[in-house]
Amino acid sequence: MKRFAILLACAAVAFGAQATPQQDKMKSCNAEAKGKKGDERKAFMKECLSAGAAASAPMADAAGAACEKSAADMKLHGAAAKSHVKKCMADAAAAPK
Repeated sequence: MKRFAILLACAAVAFGAQATPQQDKMKSCNAEAKGKKGDERKAFMKECLSAGAAASAPMADAAGAACEKSAADMKLHGAAAKSHVKKCMADAAAAPK
């Protein structure tokens, strides 16, 4: 089972894992924060990263529950279930609204 998990992780790295919505948000906030330093940058990043989080939380909760149910229906456990839920959530976030 450990070998399968390692193989799965290596395959994800080899095929290039997609950036999560949080990583995309971090990238855009980081670009907007150019020129800011110290406490000013820290405050800006905190505000930028938390903006819109409340609006997307209900959708993420619903998608998370559906993804976890899907993993349970497929009888996935451990790393396989976690990987399935992560991919499912990324697919749900990328889907047109």
